[in-house]
Amino acid sequence: MTFNDDSQLKGGKVTRRGRGAAIGGGAVGVGAIVVFLIAQFTGVDLSGIIDGGNGTTEIQQRGETVDAAAECRTGRDANLKIECRMEGAAESLDGYWTSESRKLGIAYTTPGFILFDGSTSTSCGQASAATGPFYCPPDRAIYLDTAFYDDLQSKYGSSGGPLAQMYVVAHEWGHHIQQLQGAFANTDRSGTGASSGSVRVELQADCYAGAWVGDAATTKDANGETFFEPITRAEIEDALSAASAVGDDSIQERSSGRVDPDSFTHGSSEQRQNWFLRGYQRGATACDTFSVPGSSL
Repeated sequence: MTFNDDSQLKGGKVTRRGRGAAIGGGAVGVGAIVVFLIAQFTGVDLSGIIDGGNGTTEIQQRGETVDAAAECRTGRDANLKIECRMEGAAESLDGYWTSESRKLGIAYTTPGFILFDGSTSTSCGQASAATGPFYCPPDRAIYLDTAFYDDLQSKYGSSGGPLAQMYVVAHEWGHHIQQLQGAFANTDRSGTGASSGSVRVELQADCYAGAWVGDAATTKDANGETFFEPITRAEIEDALSAASAVGDDSIQERSSGRVDPDSFTHGSSEQRQNWFLRGYQRGATACDTFSVPGSSL
């Protein structure tokens, strides 16, 4: 997805944390860290395991935290630099959900969006590029080591283009919307399987990502310029390649050579693509994955 060169970035939505930064408010239990580290890519949600989620956790900086997009001014910058692309995506997502949340009856707040290098501590455990991008409910924040995007291509087989990268962010933003909706608190995510609660949560986040993409070319900056140029079919295929690459069946096939639907936690490649497209074509109000029968997922 190509940014409009003349669109303006305000900055302030994305921060970068240096090595050693941590979250205050007590030590994170070893069990929570283990659960976090073994979770599959994207959409890690531990709100049912780790108590919290009220958004009051205070960030204690033991490493420097700075504005990651301080030198990002325009869409041209976002097309050239990954930090600026993350900032541009965040500003567009924030603008979209500020408006769209009203249709869902949500009192919207902006999530934190923290880039880090190597590893960092969160209320959900220790994060690294290997664990993948994730949303931490107690912190109400998205964490991302952009080195993961190299893995998205080399390990997961995605095309790894700009929209594939921003799909990842939009999916995690979708988890923040679910946190505000109460979907995390109200859904039993302890089980696994192709129609389990955990899969329904992940597929809804994919649908929310698609809904943002469907609207992104109309979202405007503070000066009335659209953030993005019209989205092409090739760019949609880019996002779909990412959704497919992180399907449970795709990951299992690559890692073990076999697929076990009973152990699914995020959904198959086909499911993830289908729900992304549903959101893209029909909007966020069509993303209720909880009321449909398992056979329709």
